[in-house]
Amino acid sequence: MKFLKLASLSLVAGAIAASVDLSAGGFAAADAQESAVTLDQVLQAVRRERRETSQENREREARFLRERNQQQSLLNQVRAQVAAAEAESVRLEGVMEENQTAIEELDQELASKQGEFQELFGAARTAAADLNAQVERSIISAQFPGRGDTLQELAQTEKLPSEEQLRDLWDVMIQQIAEQSKTATFETRIVQASGESAAADVTRIGPFVAFSGGRYLTYNNGRLQFLARQPSGDITGAANRVANATGDGFVRGAIDPSLGTLLGLVVETPTVTERIDQGRFIGRVILVAAAFGVLLGLYKWVTLTMTAGAVRGQVRKKKASKANPLGRVMLAYENTQSNDVETVALKLDDAILKEVPKLESGLNLVKVLAAVAPLLGLLGTVIGMINTFQAITLFGTGDPQIMASGISEALVTTVLGLIAAIPLLLLHAFASGAAKRVTQILEEQAAGIIAEHAEGGRS
Repeated sequence: MKFLKLASLSLVAGAIAASVDLSAGGFAAADAQESAVTLDQVLQAVRRERRETSQENREREARFLRERNQQQSLLNQVRAQVAAAEAESVRLEGVMEENQTAIEELDQELASKQGEFQELFGAARTAAADLNAQVERSIISAQFPGRGDTLQELAQTEKLPSEEQLRDLWDVMIQQIAEQSKTATFETRIVQASGESAAADVTRIGPFVAFSGGRYLTYNNGRLQFLARQPSGDITGAANRVANATGDGFVRGAIDPSLGTLLGLVVETPTVTERIDQGRFIGRVILVAAAFGVLLGLYKWVTLTMTAGAVRGQVRKKKASKANPLGRVMLAYENTQSNDVETVALKLDDAILKEVPKLESGLNLVKVLAAVAPLLGLLGTVIGMINTFQAITLFGTGDPQIMASGISEALVTTVLGLIAAIPLLLLHAFASGAAKRVTQILEEQAAGIIAEHAEGGRS
């Protein structure tokens, strides 16, 4: 209402302002405009506008009052419905309490009538639940599907088991015991790697293992499927021998006494390539260094062994040859045998010194690689432990798989470093020993040549 009054006052003020403007205009051009608007006309227009506005406001107010009355009526209806729902809820709670009391009385009456049979049937349900859990995981169920349905129904029932259910429990239990000592071949469907199933002949050894076509199977969720990774060739060959056995006698086979756990570990065991991949960049560097060092060490060992054989052959010959170190030392003596003993000794020492670097070339690199490989392994270990501690910082120690990557990198690089260092050290030792033997022969022969030269000079 205040808003309507303010609107009316604003209209009156506007009309007065308009009249003032018109009056001022009229004073300015009184003679030129004979049809100018008078103040009475303005006043009439203002009053007419006010009446229309008042009528509109009264209509709007009446409409608001009607709607308010309707809303109050709706609110009363809702409150009545809520009160009725609360009364119904109270009534239903009473009924539920009465029903619960009746159920408890009936349970007590049932327990009193069952007497000792209640404990007996409780033991039967427990035995059915345990046997059902065993049957669901057993490979024998692949040959006899659906035998656990009755056990599951018996384990979950709230009523007294029937005689038929008890007989089924006894039958499945005896069957499970009998089939554990049998080796059977039967046809069933196997889930392939593509997800589709195909019929195939399956050979089962008790509840331990099952295989088809020489490949081992695993039984999960009522389905047979091939292991993602098969065991070694000997175990696979044993499966083929059992599957192809005919007639009487014994055939040597392989079983998994853990009922699938050991075969599952075969799948989880990483291969050599996967182990190397766990070492990441550091592991690959160690392998490259090891391969280069081993090739260089073998080359030097073989060449030095051949050189030692050639030197020993030269010892038995009087004619010098340039094809071996001793022959080149003997040729150096032949060029200086007319000189005195000191000069001959110096020339022979110089010839030997020229041969030593050729014999020992590359051995120091093999030795350096043998020393660097464990250091690279230690570097990989430190990096792997840093990654492990970062994972612990971010995710905690609740999930060991999160830390497995860093720990694998730490351990694998250490192993690779040791694997590289051991053969490199052995090759360096063998090649260095061969070089020392050749050098020793050269020094012995040079000493003998100098002694013979000295005796010849005195004679």
